[in-house]
Amino acid sequence: MSRPVLLAVAHGSRDPRHAATVHALLRRARALRPGQRMETAFLDFNAPSVPRVLERLAADGAEEVIAVPLLLTRAFHAKSDIPQVLREAGARLPRLRIRQAGVLGPSPLLLSAVERRLWEAGLSPADRRSTGLVLASAGSSDPEAIVVIADMARELRRTGWCTVRPAFASACPPRTEDVVRSLRGDGCARVAVAPLVIAPGRLPDRIAEGAREADVLAGVLGPAPELARLLLLRYDTAVRDRRTVAPGQATRLPGTLAVPA
Repeated sequence: MSRPVLLAVAHGSRDPRHAATVHALLRRARALRPGQRMETAFLDFNAPSVPRVLERLAADGAEEVIAVPLLLTRAFHAKSDIPQVLREAGARLPRLRIRQAGVLGPSPLLLSAVERRLWEAGLSPADRRSTGLVLASAGSSDPEAIVVIADMARELRRTGWCTVRPAFASACPPRTEDVVRSLRGDGCARVAVAPLVIAPGRLPDRIAEGAREADVLAGVLGPAPELARLLLLRYDTAVRDRRTVAPGQATRLPGTLAVPA
């Protein structure tokens, strides 16, 4: 039996940079695993949609699909939107088994990708102790997602940064600009902002706007090698799950806040 198809599910955006970045990430993942069939679909704004890709896969004779959310925390999209669209597709496609893998975060690989972008922006590991870092995410109203971001900030602090504080572009405070000013007021010699987002768009632009008074602004994670490896890791974890899923059904693999990687 062939391996399940990997379906990367992205949020989508009206910003054309978003889809271009998602496709670049999948190209890197394909380069790491030649021969593995991988497809990309979007929840909104961009084509192809998740139902359209699943219909095409079923028509091609695929037996099983593992949908990997291109999301960094388990918030509304991972808990509601994606499971719903997969369930609806599963009901229409009785010969296709569909499973939802875990979201990308948290993971040490994700933190390594954040630091990679900081080094590319001009910092070096030797700058950690003199630099206050703002870990800026899109934001969420889901308390679980907020806790994950705060935990990731604490994990980064343990790698030697002067301090690391979370910030959010929407839904909840504090905002990026407020944390930048706070770190400056606390006497940090240098302030850097690291966007904890995969692709450009409206909220990443809001993060960049809030970083105007910072010394360093890193790029979005995009097709970082660590992110491509993490995508494959989530897929592999789902493949190893031994639960049986009947054709025409969709299931979400149990998530966890502490995923070794």
